Amino acid sequence: MNRNLVIIIAVAVAALVTGITVSMLSRPAPPEPGTGADTAAVGDQRPSFRHGDLEGEWVSVEEFDGQVLLVNFWATWCAPCRREMPLLQETAEDRSDLALVGIAIDEVPAVRDFVDELGITYPILVGAGDVMDTQRRWGNTAGALPYTVLVDQEGIIRWQHLGEVTAEELDAVLAEWM
Repeated sequence: MNRNLVIIIAVAVAALVTGITVSMLSRPAPPEPGTGADTAAVGDQRPSFRHGDLEGEWVSVEEFDGQVLLVNFWATWCAPCRREMPLLQETAEDRSDLALVGIAIDEVPAVRDFVDELGITYPILVGAGDVMDTQRRWGNTAGALPYTVLVDQEGIIRWQHLGEVTAEELDAVLAEWM
């Protein structure tokens, strides 16, 4: 191999690595919940939604008015979502003073199978693009899952959490707002 060709390849590889590194370092971090122009933040009135449940019936957020409401956005293909579902089910069973609703970004058959497998008894709603729009309006501008929001009896958002919820985090926020 010609010495000049080796030098050209080495310079090209170095430039490529430098460009990738600069691109990664200059990429902005995903926004915090509730920082988009048309998204709700802690302290805001909760947005409305209307999605179908596993039986095809429409459920709107207004059905939970006057209750403390925990809304969890999730998907069957999301590992952290799958891990937190038993905790949410336990919370739903233990807290009669809390309304809990799961909203899956998924297909109904996959959600039905997963819910049946885990014995989930709280309401589960399902959608695709419509659910992605709802979670964005509820403060999830990153679009990542799972995403959980606590709303008080007056419909005010009191807590937004992006990522898997732990028992300690959930206990702390429920103790503060219930």
